[in-house]
Amino acid sequence: MTPRPGGPVAVTGLGLVSAAGTDVDSNWKTVLAGASTAAEDPRLADLPYRVTCRVPKTDLPGQLGRDRAWRLDRFVQLALVAARQAVTDAGLGGGAWDSARVAVVLGSTLGGTATWESQQARFHGHGPTRVSPLVLPMSLPNMASGEVAIDLGTHGPSLSTSTACASGTTAIGLARDLLLQDRCDIAITGATESCLSPFTITAFGRMKALADPDQPAVHASRPFDANRSGFVMGEAAGVLVLERPADARSRGAAARALVTGFGASTDAYHSTAPDPSGRGAALAVHAALADAGLGPEDVQHINAHGTSTRLNDAAEAGLIARTYGGSPSVTSTKGVTGHTLSAAGAIEAAYTVLGVQHGLQPPVANLTRVDDCAGIDLIRDRPRRQAVQAAVSHSFGFGGHNGVLVVQRA
Repeated sequence: MTPRPGGPVAVTGLGLVSAAGTDVDSNWKTVLAGASTAAEDPRLADLPYRVTCRVPKTDLPGQLGRDRAWRLDRFVQLALVAARQAVTDAGLGGGAWDSARVAVVLGSTLGGTATWESQQARFHGHGPTRVSPLVLPMSLPNMASGEVAIDLGTHGPSLSTSTACASGTTAIGLARDLLLQDRCDIAITGATESCLSPFTITAFGRMKALADPDQPAVHASRPFDANRSGFVMGEAAGVLVLERPADARSRGAAARALVTGFGASTDAYHSTAPDPSGRGAALAVHAALADAGLGPEDVQHINAHGTSTRLNDAAEAGLIARTYGGSPSVTSTKGVTGHTLSAAGAIEAAYTVLGVQHGLQPPVANLTRVDDCAGIDLIRDRPRRQAVQAAVSHSFGFGGHNGVLVVQRA
């Protein structure tokens, strides 16, 4: 395999909003504690599937300005909060940049499902005159990147990615490419998703993708556990600020870590199930490692996609066992956050950055009995003190989309 022209980019800012917390520090503490956030959701009381991982109660409209927030679906509100955090963390508050050289690349697949559902109910219950004229600008998936650009006053490329649960990883890889191609000097990138609405939950439940509703909520999401039965839906937004290392140094900004490789591929196997052979996913892994100039044996830690579904966990465990030569430690943070769909790759990239930065890797929550299929070095019970030079984050989505990021110490 011939690696494509690449190079590292620095992660100079992070922003996180998830069920694990409403900022980076609270997220990291909850993930390190392996504390599940799954709970009975009173908004779904009439459904068979009632467990979700919601962002803790917080005044998003108060943070964003109520005169603006009412025009925004929740998935956009989460993105704006995370983006503001990341820009401040990077020391770029106040727009200290050439706005034409700042890109925004965010992933979201389902967009404003809550808006669609509520407005459909109005349409069927009261007729077309009761439908809001804001339905489309509130619900289109690209409005996350568009509204972040508006909020921050950026005029460079504003792009959206939609590769299902790999959308966040795809967005970060695309943003890195824009930097390396000199299409921008700063990239604000990640993903957002908030689709914990009754119809969407029902759709995933009918696919038999969700955890057994008779399990206790707190243990429902249990990646790689022998008793896993499916995932718990979550909501989140994760945003990273990326810059070329020389540019970050020139303005005195510290890099939390470096993104040094990205790989993407397609299973071309099934619309929802992963290829059990792992061939497609392995292509993405090898492409990302070649891009970073590394071999499989150089990887010391993996943040696995680890959805807590039987097929995905088994296929990914087999992929890891066959592909990586150095017996890397493995975690899946979805036991804490639930599956945040498009946002998963973004928040997990951020957790991987934090793990590399701090030399501390989080455990898999709710892992009581490792499935026989695993055969990998899963982190259990407590965080593992591990100085990692190179880590990988996996993301695999419906449609066979695969995305892999390589993160290295700065």
